[in-house]
Order: sequence, then structure tokens, then C-alpha cells
Amino acid sequence: MKEQTGIVQQATDSISLSTNTLQQLHPEKIQESAYKISIWSKQLLENWGIPEGSVNLINLLLQLSIVILFVWVFQWVTQKLITLILKQTNKVEKFKLSSFLIETKFPRYLALTAPLSWIRGSIPVVFEYYPNVITFISKATDLFIVWMLYWLINSILKALAKQLKTSSQYKDKPIDSYFQVIRILLIILAIGATFTVLSGKELSTFFAAMGAASAVMMLIFKDTILGFVASIQVTTNDMVRIGDRVTMPKHNADGNVMQISLNTVKVMNHDKTISTIPTYALISDSFQNWRGMMEAGGRRIKRPISFKQSSFKFVNQEEDLKFYRRIHSISQYVDEKQAVIDKQNQKTGADTSIVINGQSLTNIGLFRKYAEVYLKNHPGVHKKMSIMVRHLEPTEKGLPLEIYCFTNTTVWAEYENIMADIFDHLISAAKYFDLEIFEDLTNE
Repeated sequence: MKEQTGIVQQATDSISLSTNTLQQLHPEKIQESAYKISIWSKQLLENWGIPEGSVNLINLLLQLSIVILFVWVFQWVTQKLITLILKQTNKVEKFKLSSFLIETKFPRYLALTAPLSWIRGSIPVVFEYYPNVITFISKATDLFIVWMLYWLINSILKALAKQLKTSSQYKDKPIDSYFQVIRILLIILAIGATFTVLSGKELSTFFAAMGAASAVMMLIFKDTILGFVASIQVTTNDMVRIGDRVTMPKHNADGNVMQISLNTVKVMNHDKTISTIPTYALISDSFQNWRGMMEAGGRRIKRPISFKQSSFKFVNQEEDLKFYRRIHSISQYVDEKQAVIDKQNQKTGADTSIVINGQSLTNIGLFRKYAEVYLKNHPGVHKKMSIMVRHLEPTEKGLPLEIYCFTNTTVWAEYENIMADIFDHLISAAKYFDLEIFEDLTNE
């Protein structure tokens, strides 16, 4: 704890030193220092015997060299110092943002702010004998300062976005889309400042012109505006989170959401391809989100087995019943069901010598019960969710017997293995009930 406190104190002292250095770079002091350097270099050249007509040009080149050297050295030292401070603060758990600031080149941009101020103040002195160039160089420097401040703020925003993504509270939220909106506003301000520097007019004039061209701006930023509104609706209604599995056939998307930005949603498909969906399509089009299935902990199996209807028959022979009683999972059911049937036939006085006169067990009915019991006893089937074996509508391809249940896992590979295991067994067991699986042989 003491070590961490010492690191923070060291970082604070270093930041204070850097702040004091920047405060000393007042424009008047910068120009005063530049004039002193200019006078010194000019006298030095005159003492060396340089012709008077060449003194001003050589003095200009000399001063430019000094400025460039000073800017490079100051920027290099300051960048190393800021990087060192951030690395030290990164050792404290609460300052993990520091590592992200280094990744987004924050030290580099911050280190350039003071030298740019020095350059801006030195221009009238360095180009004293070239007044026509001063205005151009000054505006170019001002423009560079404007965009340098944009890059500096943008690096902070990128670092904050990365920091929020590491938080469990925000990792599934569309952080990128929110920060993209802020960046767009910053770009507009930077463009406005650029307009002010080039035209010399106030910033309000720029925004007034933008208001007059609002219809054109709305057309240009139509997708951005739609994407921003969609991002808010997606987040507010909790429709999609990063990491959700979504299916959107219209956009050939079936996989996990990787990123939700202002204009696009990236989906990593199961075949490792990436589908890009417009963000507003999540509002305007329909899609399937598998999050409910993942949270429920069970994945549905809904698949039929088609049987030849000609293989269906009544089971009323004692030797057949004796055989089915030997199948443990349905032996009790056979006894109970046959007792009910016998009682009902006696009650109605049915002539059971003709099997259709009364009630009888059927091989498809026994198989259906067998399949149901098998599913309930299978270790991979979720016991608290629906388990059902049902008839579907008969077709020219036989009678489909649908297996409807849920696995107790949502992992795709495990789900496929469980489903294959179930159908391997049931298809193989069908012959013990004298049932035939339908096979389409018309193409052979």
C-alpha cells in the first residue's frame, strides 16, 4: 500500500513539474526569448563576416534549425516523461486507464502542445524580414494546433472506451456508438475552428451557415443519424448485446455479435466469416436473438422420424406382449395399459377374436411410449423443460413421429452429440417394434 502511495505521489510531482513548465511558456515570454535568440544569432553572423545581404536569410535558416531542434528535443523528452508517469500510475489498480492512454498515443499528442505554442509565438520573430509569409505560416500553425487538440481529445476518448469495455457493467453495451457520436461533435467543432482560422470570422458564423445547409447535412449524415437512434433503441430495449448470438438471414448473418458501432453491427458467423449489418436494420428488420436460449440453459431438439404406415400393426398376441414386457422401460406401462384395455373390452362385450372390435395396443404406440421414457431417462435431456413425442400430419413420405425436448447444455458441439445419440438409439430401436423407417428410393 505504501509502495502504491509512493508511486502516485511521484506521478503527481512529475505532473506538477510539467504543468509549471507549460505555464512558463507565455506568448510574451516566448517572443522575448525568440527575439534574444534572433539578435544573438544575427550578431554572431555579422561577427563572422557574413555579407549584410545574406545575413537575414542565413539568420532565418539558423533560427528555423534552432526551432526544429528545440521542438524535437522538447517533444521527445516530454513524451518519454509522460509515458514514464503513465507506466508508473498503471501499477496502481485504480489507474488502469494509463495503459490505454499509452496505446492511443496520448503522450505523443500531449507532448506536442507546448512546442506548438512556442512555434506560434516565434513565427513573427523568425520571419521578421518576410512579413508576407508570417500570415500563411501562422494560419498553418493554428490549423495544426486545432487538429492536434482534436487528436489529443480523441486519444482520451478511445482510452476511455477501451477502459469501459473491460468493465463487466459495460462490456456488452454499444460503447463504440456513443463515443462515435462524441467524435462526430468534436469533428464538427474542429471544422468550425478551421473555418474561423481561415476566414477570420467568428464560430457562430460557421454554425449559422450549417443551419442554413441543415437539409444537405441531414442527407449526408442520414445513416449516422439513423444508426445513432437505432443504437439508443437497441440499448434501451436491451435487444442486442455484444456476445449475443443472432440470426438474420436477410444479411447472411448467423453468429455472435462482435461490435456495435454507430453505423454497423459486426457478427462473427459460425464459419468464421464476418457479416456487417447496418445498425438501423436491427430496428427496421426482424432478427432472431438466441440469448434467451443461452440464459435458460437448454437448447431445443425438434426433429421427426418418418415411419412407413404399412408397418403399423396391433399387438394382441400373448407372445408379442410377453416380448414387450421384457423391455424394462415400458414393461410396467404394458401391464397397466393392457389391464385397462381388457377391462374396457369386457365392459363393452367386444368380440376380441377380431382385433378391431375392441381396443388393442399398437407397435407405433408402444414405440412412442418407449421413446418418451427414453428421453426422460437420458442424461443429456433437460428434465425441467418440455419432453414430448408426438405424431405429425401423415404425408406421402410416411407418418412423422416428432421428438421434442431440450438438451441440458447450450454448447453447440455437445448439443449435436446429444441429439445424434438420441436418434441413433431410437432409429436402431425401431426394428424391435417391427417398425420400418421411411426411405425415399425414387431417385435410385
